Amino acid sequence: MSDLILIIDDATLTRTLKRISHEILERNKGTEDLVLIGIKKKGTFIAKRIQENIKQIEGVELPLGELDITPFRDDDAKKDINTSKIDFSVEDKIVVLVDDVLYTGRTVRAALDAIMTYGRPRRIQLATLIDRGHRELPIRSDYVGKNIPTSRKEVVIVKLKEKDGEDGVYIKKEEE
Repeated sequence: MSDLILIIDDATLTRTLKRISHEILERNKGTEDLVLIGIKKKGTFIAKRIQENIKQIEGVELPLGELDITPFRDDDAKKDINTSKIDFSVEDKIVVLVDDVLYTGRTVRAALDAIMTYGRPRRIQLATLIDRGHRELPIRSDYVGKNIPTSRKEVVIVKLKEKDGEDGVYIKKEEE
């Protein structure tokens, strides 16, 4: 039987997202030309929380989009149906792409391809709650909640209230 090990509790997750929100504002010197795009599904929930944090800090509600990468994947999960919801221009904007876990980099590669179909941003930055290593592509996160070295036999599980009824990050140790 595999076990779940809690590595980030709900209070720590909240503090981590507030820190990431502040880092985004500091690096970009405010909110001008800044947009948030979450990678479906959990990246969108995290992006929404970052949007709310920035609104509390700066009094500005950033545009928020939801990106479906399935048409851009390089594996068997590729589908032709695109359910992205981006109702603003990314042209010459600073796009902060948000996801829950950075692992091989393949999801982010697909997301970059997807964003480019909406226009040419001035810059794309990446914010991830968890960076677990094991990159297959030369991709890194600009904003990281927590670096968690894992083995390939472990699984990182991000639980969010919006989807799972609780906030927390767990490592699931797989059986040998």
